[in-house]
Order: sequence, then C-alpha cells, then structure tokens
Amino acid sequence: MSKYLFTYKAKELLSYIDWNYFFHAWDIKPKDYTSKEATLLKKEAVALVLEKTPVIKSLFRLCDAYSIGDNLMIEGVLLPLLRQQHNAKERPNLCLSDFVSPRGDKIGIFATAVSHSFEEERNECDPYRSMLIQTIADRLAEAATSAMHMKVRTTPGYWGYAPNEKSTPEDLKYERYQGIRPAIGYPSLPDQSVIFILDKILNLQEAGIKLTESGAMIPHASVCGIMISHPAAQYFAVGNISEEQLHDYCSRRGASIEEIGRYLVKNI
Repeated sequence: MSKYLFTYKAKELLSYIDWNYFFHAWDIKPKDYTSKEATLLKKEAVALVLEKTPVIKSLFRLCDAYSIGDNLMIEGVLLPLLRQQHNAKERPNLCLSDFVSPRGDKIGIFATAVSHSFEEERNECDPYRSMLIQTIADRLAEAATSAMHMKVRTTPGYWGYAPNEKSTPEDLKYERYQGIRPAIGYPSLPDQSVIFILDKILNLQEAGIKLTESGAMIPHASVCGIMISHPAAQYFAVGNISEEQLHDYCSRRGASIEEIGRYLVKNI
C-alpha cells in the first residue's frame, strides 16, 4: 500500500503541542500550570523552537490488514498483541485486534522523529538547557504525529476515513476524533520489541530513526505505532497478564520467555 513522508518545521507545530505533558516532565503540578515558573518555562521552550527550528519527519504507511484472534496480519507480517485480564465484569478485556476486522481492513503504521542534530546539542549544554531541549523535542514528536494523523484521516488521498472531521487543536489534545494511534511502549502496546516487526513493514530509517539492539529509537524524541480507524476503538492499559498468556504470546512471537520477559517487566 501507499507510503508518505511528511516534513514539518518545528514552528508549524506550536499549536499542536500538549503543554500539560511538557509541564509534567518538569514535575510541575496541574494547579501550577499558570504560575510564573511554568509561564517562563513555556516561553523559553517556545523561544528555543523559534531559534533552532528543528525539522520533524513523520512517516506513514496505509496497509491492508485483518485480525486473527489476538493477532494482526499486516501486509503478510504477523503482529501478536496482548489482551487485558482484569476482573471487572462490567468491562470487557480488550485487545487492539478487537478493532480490526477479521474479514479485511486497513490500518496505518507510523513513525515520527525530531532531527537528530537538535538532540545532539544537548551534549554541549548546561543541564537546564539540555533538559529543555529534550522535553520540547519529545513534545514536537508527538505534535507532528498529531498533525500527520489528522491529515491522513481527513484526506481521501491518504486514508480519509473521516473526511468531514473539523478538529481544533483542543479537540486533538483531548482525542475528540475517530480512531486511535497506540504507540509502541504505551499501555495498550507495551512490548517495545514489536518495533522490530513494524520496522519490517515501514522501514524506520526513512524517518531518520535507528534502532538499538534492545529496540530503543535514536533519536530519543521519536514515536512509532499503529493507527486504527474503527469508531469504537479506544485506548486502554493491558496491565498484568497471566503466565498462561505470557507463554501463548511468546509462542506467537516465536521468542523465549526470557527474551520477551525483559520487555514486559511491568506486565508480568
């Protein structure tokens, strides 16, 4: 299927930044978001963006896919997934595959990265400026992904499953739109090692991303995941899984429990 590379200048993304997460990274509590300290910090972050104007690349591929139980088959590549195992009878135990049709569907694969040169400057800075660069770079990666996600879901030439959507930056901040984009390492897609599977489909190097042996992304200010368009799709946390599911998951991954267990420490 089709693949697209979007390039953004950082100053184009200021309206897409969720500053709540930025302040959280600095241990500023919500009640203090309008304080003098927070206001000055935001001002300096914006000034840094305008001064350095880093480039952010977002890579997107629209893929044929279908679900097989707790797996997705994407362009002939198997992506095993994990299912919740909570005991709340009023809520179903969810898996991302629940939102992809077994009869054939479309999903998106994406990766976004802030230019490595922007992060490299951290090595030459004092600790405060270094952290400022890192925290605003992380927000820019998410902001670019948000902008790209809106474009592909509203434009028929890319995907266009929601052509009549009229989202404001505030709507994007509170995820008031159809579909989800769970990122690798996040609660509904907690196994960082599946990035190697998505790399086979997407080729992350085209977005300027390199992978370490453990699956970490370089630059650090990078994000990678999948996009699902189903109207009922929602974010969730996999949470703790049983030994039985771990064994089943490792079997589907074709990997040992020792190998996968390193990536699922918080879930087992």
